[in-house]
Amino acid sequence: MIVGAGFGGLEAARNLGHEAVDITVIDRSNHHVFQPLLYQVAGAALDISQIAWPIRHLLSRWSQVAVLMAEACGIDSVAKAVLLTDGSRIPYDTLIIATGATHAYFGHDEWARYAPGLKTLGDALSIRQHLLTVFEQAEREADAARRQVLQTIVVVGGGATGVELACTIAELAHDDMPDDFRRVDTRKARIVVVEAASRLLAGFPESLAAYVRQAMEHLGITVLLEHAVTECRAEGVVCNDHLIEAGAIFWAAGVRASPAAEWLHASADKAGRVKVRHDLSVPEHPEIFVIGDTALLEQQDGKPVPGLAAAAKQQGRYVARLIKARLRAQPPPSEFRYRNYGNLATVGKHNAVVDFGRLRLHGWFAWMIWAIVHIYFLIGARNRVMVALNWLWLYVKGERAARIILSRKS
Repeated sequence: MIVGAGFGGLEAARNLGHEAVDITVIDRSNHHVFQPLLYQVAGAALDISQIAWPIRHLLSRWSQVAVLMAEACGIDSVAKAVLLTDGSRIPYDTLIIATGATHAYFGHDEWARYAPGLKTLGDALSIRQHLLTVFEQAEREADAARRQVLQTIVVVGGGATGVELACTIAELAHDDMPDDFRRVDTRKARIVVVEAASRLLAGFPESLAAYVRQAMEHLGITVLLEHAVTECRAEGVVCNDHLIEAGAIFWAAGVRASPAAEWLHASADKAGRVKVRHDLSVPEHPEIFVIGDTALLEQQDGKPVPGLAAAAKQQGRYVARLIKARLRAQPPPSEFRYRNYGNLATVGKHNAVVDFGRLRLHGWFAWMIWAIVHIYFLIGARNRVMVALNWLWLYVKGERAARIILSRKS
């Protein structure tokens, strides 16, 4: 039983697909999303069909893999069953939990209504809808001061998601839309990134973080460091006892793991990640594995394995190898070790930073590496071609084809 069809869950299912076992994959959605590119859907650069694919189609070649669109709400580890929200129970012999993470508002969940986060396809579409709508509202606004407020977009959080989202919004407003409007000048849109820490991109070297800040300011983005948010409300964001009035607020400041730790009554950290053994199993439950953003595993340097797609895929492959060894009564593989192949982040449509350890790059060449890596990881040749063509068109012509607002009557 695999709960969750993200990067880790799919990787485990594929690597077990040829074994003589019955595999059931449960996910509350019918699609898998390439999360690293969600911000490009939110920024109207890509359409949803280019970063999302039906789970059934992705696993259709393995006849022993069944897919259920259902939502898990608990685990009966004594009876070995997954509990679903419709009241049904699905038994398992071996369980892999790969349920990911959601937004964390640091104890202020009421802020979610004013500052949506970016974790799902629905989130991306909602952000895009809100983003485009505020410019439409600004076009109809006669008062200049109110028009500027509507064109103020605040992104809370200076990690990779916050940086990439802010940059794509800035380019959309400053470069791609000015000719579309008559009363409002979208080049005057103010994009503000608010970060509580003293620097951006905590997972990157200081030199690259400094470069990113300069690149963002070059795009016209205001970066406010050491500005902890104390309130989100309809009028805007309060930080350092100052209200930043805004037409839209987007949240990229933190994540919280799925409630798997509560289901299992297992030890967890403050973010809700299950503390797993070095083979990714749950203490006292060798038949249950937790992988991806839901798992907490410290590396040899004492730092936790990062919540990245590459880490989740490695964990999915590792657990599949371990299960294969058990099925064949062979010795298990040595403990899981995360291999860090580098960190990448974009700073606009032709700029990026790449950290490969000793090799650190920024600029256009780094963006080419970023683009190649992301296209390589996209599922299916058609999607790779379509995304590559979209990026080429955006790079050459500066046009985004996904600027569609859906009304309730559409």
